[in-house]
Amino acid sequence: MKKFLLCSLILITSLILADSVQSQDRDRVRDLGIHPGILPTGPLNAITDVEGVMVGHQTLIEGNNIRTGVTAILPHSGNLYRDRVPAAVYVGNGFGKALGFTQVQELGELETPIALTNTLSIFNAAHGVADYVLNLPGNENVGSVNPVVGETNDGWLNDIRTRVVDTEDVYQAIESAESGPVAEGNVGAGTGTRALGFKGGIGTSSRQLPDNRGGYTVGVLVQSNFGGILTVNGAPVGEELGNHYLSTRQTTHDTRLTAMSGLTDQTGDNGYDFDVDGSVMIVVATDAPITSRNLERLAKRAFMGIARVGGFASNGSGDYVIAFSTHPDVRNNLDESGSTRQITELDNNAMSPLFLAAVEATEEAILNSLFMAETMEGQDGRTQESLPIDEVIEILERYGADQ
Repeated sequence: MKKFLLCSLILITSLILADSVQSQDRDRVRDLGIHPGILPTGPLNAITDVEGVMVGHQTLIEGNNIRTGVTAILPHSGNLYRDRVPAAVYVGNGFGKALGFTQVQELGELETPIALTNTLSIFNAAHGVADYVLNLPGNENVGSVNPVVGETNDGWLNDIRTRVVDTEDVYQAIESAESGPVAEGNVGAGTGTRALGFKGGIGTSSRQLPDNRGGYTVGVLVQSNFGGILTVNGAPVGEELGNHYLSTRQTTHDTRLTAMSGLTDQTGDNGYDFDVDGSVMIVVATDAPITSRNLERLAKRAFMGIARVGGFASNGSGDYVIAFSTHPDVRNNLDESGSTRQITELDNNAMSPLFLAAVEATEEAILNSLFMAETMEGQDGRTQESLPIDEVIEILERYGADQ
């Protein structure tokens, strides 16, 4: 009973704090008149513009040291194990602990929700996803399930070794998932992350193809936690602010963090450059009828969005993309399929507009993760400042990049 009351108190506190984080006065990139790319967005400018896709968060903010959470992405509201969607993964830099990726590569399909969390909680998150799927009606005889879970390391703001994420948190993220607007910034798996020298987090965006190109939608969600030299709409924002990889400000910052951590030096064999190493998880959804082969090609193009904002896949950055299609014609329904299936999918020649959509939506999703994130204080009194919006706008105006 005491454990139940304690857990309930923590959950209520976390939800209150999470709500206060989202109530802060931050604007998305387009709300400020900045329009990366040339393609139009979907109505919500979010991954949920792809029909059927749902997103849920569980945000954990406890005391002075816990700053983490779980984000769940569901391709549709049905039983994913029985009604599977085609999927693919792309590994930009493999310094990560991604779970379930090899089966997706082998079979080309997704049979569970996708969960994102922190590095040391990925195993608990996988347990939660598997448990959720095994308990769905119709899965009573299932003896194998492939939970797909990605992570980034939020261990600077979050006491990551406590591994507070548990099965209930995963359930909460999955069961709260919905279509519609997606909370961004310091929420879910993005609660304690940092990116490109500023507070990172969850971000999302979408692109809509014109009717003569199929009218398809590509939506992207990111968990940003990587380093580099921030570029916004082509303007060298990181350079202008003097806050980027190898800058004087960051070099001083790195030296201080190395001393605090007990590691060697910034470039030593046992040390990590805290302001460039990290990770980014990118989830790409589309309603275009494409299967795993072209979904992998789509995932590769999404990786280009990282470069457009100034990331360069450093040595210690785990950079992964998961892509899936929700189109009914390319799904694998176990209750309807026989030993053969007939699939109608897009020709290779129809992929280029989708490639552009993935690049642009990834770029804007990462920017939204930065623009929406608030300054956060975490373990040991460490503080990660948010992107200074007013200064960024002034820089963009100076470079003619504010449109």
